[in-house]
Amino acid sequence: MCGRVALFTPPVRLAKLLDAALAAGVELEGHPSWNVGPQRRLFAVTENNGERILDRYRWGLVPSWAKDASLGNRLFNARAETVAEKPSFRSAFAKRPCAIPVDGFYEWDHRPGKNRQPHFFTRVDGAPMIFAGLYEHWRDPESPDAPLRATCTVITTTPGEDMDEIHDRMPVVLETSDVDTWLNVLEVSADERLALLRPATANTLHHHGVSSSVGSVKNDGPELIEPLEPQSLF
Repeated sequence: MCGRVALFTPPVRLAKLLDAALAAGVELEGHPSWNVGPQRRLFAVTENNGERILDRYRWGLVPSWAKDASLGNRLFNARAETVAEKPSFRSAFAKRPCAIPVDGFYEWDHRPGKNRQPHFFTRVDGAPMIFAGLYEHWRDPESPDAPLRATCTVITTTPGEDMDEIHDRMPVVLETSDVDTWLNVLEVSADERLALLRPATANTLHHHGVSSSVGSVKNDGPELIEPLEPQSLF
């Protein structure tokens, strides 16, 4: 799973990385956070008629047919193995992919005999990483005049070597060269796009242990990503 990320690179730089324009209302510098969890805002890039836009999306996908928004509380991740068929995601996979830039993600150590310490994963090259994601727009059926709610989910896959067996899932990390293929639903087949939903190649990511303070979204700040030696179990 992927349920906690750091997002502190300014939106204007994320948009440049993905060759996108900023949506109206998105501040150039944004509001950096080192502890973003589900139901908080992520940035995502979408493509329509050849134009890419970076906008804000609530993390936790709410399908257009959902009766209420609470379904999004469970749909912050989508499994690559079933994303094209599962009712909650198949329409978004076919029509509404997005690229979600973040600075890093956290995963808790699940290895036998290890302390359940959070680890912070980043790209080896220091660049922001780009998750494969999906987005939806939802309107409350009880309030037809209410504005559309924009939501998104992060796609996960089996772990690559860089996960070091810390967890049995990892987010799909796209290379910038793959973003065109992922977003191009009109000219690229579903099978070609599904082929991108694989573990990151070895030596793409690295990680280090961090403080358990990241376990509460009330805590935020750059100190959360500072390396911390694992504590002994004994």
